[in-house]
Amino acid sequence: MTEKYRTATLSAGVELSRVVAGMWRAMRWNMSRETLAAFIEECVALGVTSFDHADIYGGYEAETFFGDALALRPGLRSRMQLITKAGIMLVSPARPAHRVKHYDSSAAHVRESVERSLRALQSERVELFLLHRPDPLMDAEELALEMERLISEGKVGAFGVSNFMARDFDALHARIPLATNQIELSPFMSAPLEDGTFSALQAARVTPMFWSPLGGGRLFDERDPVAARVRETLQAIQHERGVTSWVSIAYAWIFRLPSRPIAIAGTQRIDGMRDAVNALDIELTREEWYAIWEAARGREVN
Repeated sequence: MTEKYRTATLSAGVELSRVVAGMWRAMRWNMSRETLAAFIEECVALGVTSFDHADIYGGYEAETFFGDALALRPGLRSRMQLITKAGIMLVSPARPAHRVKHYDSSAAHVRESVERSLRALQSERVELFLLHRPDPLMDAEELALEMERLISEGKVGAFGVSNFMARDFDALHARIPLATNQIELSPFMSAPLEDGTFSALQAARVTPMFWSPLGGGRLFDERDPVAARVRETLQAIQHERGVTSWVSIAYAWIFRLPSRPIAIAGTQRIDGMRDAVNALDIELTREEWYAIWEAARGREVN
């Protein structure tokens, strides 16, 4: 596949790699800062230049860990894109003032979150900032004005959302252009293809981002009969095509969707990242795509 198909340009002009390295498990990887820095460098060399964060990841510690690792490779920042999210308020020792889990999309909290993330990541800007969850108490006008200010100040390149249903997305998109909606999608979790979430993004010509494209690791569960059925289908396609890894076929299922979607790979293995990148060179037929979906659903489409 040509290089231009390995990246996606969002509506705000921000360009991301179509395979994004997800950092939500970074604190569980038991890496040193030096090891993480080497992993980041390997990802960038592979073409995985975008890194996905959220303030809450790793008990509010992952962004700082990443920023410290990145500081060991000063030249890397100019070759990568940083994504972060905020809005979920966890009850955590790192946030002793939080008495109940809740959401906060207020202008004050969004600004504080952006500036805190910039300090943690040791960066002057994040290329993409996402509101992590829809908030019933969100004041769309207030939020839009604050995001416009953050963008004009150069602290944020583009604004989007995460885990928004179609109506919530449309309502906020009508007030401020949203660059993406980061949602869960895999053969095991395909509701966005049927409930209008994905269709709303297509209608708005917005590039989707998909998290947990391998079902959060479910695909590798030897005890799960549904996962076994999907693996068998993926492996059959792998053998027919002569592809190195059946995992690449799983990512190809995501990339076969229209709108040139972005997939978040949450692995610490560079070979796992390579499997995702290799999927960009595989275009599944319609029958192959539906065979994988059927294996996960346990029945053919209606």
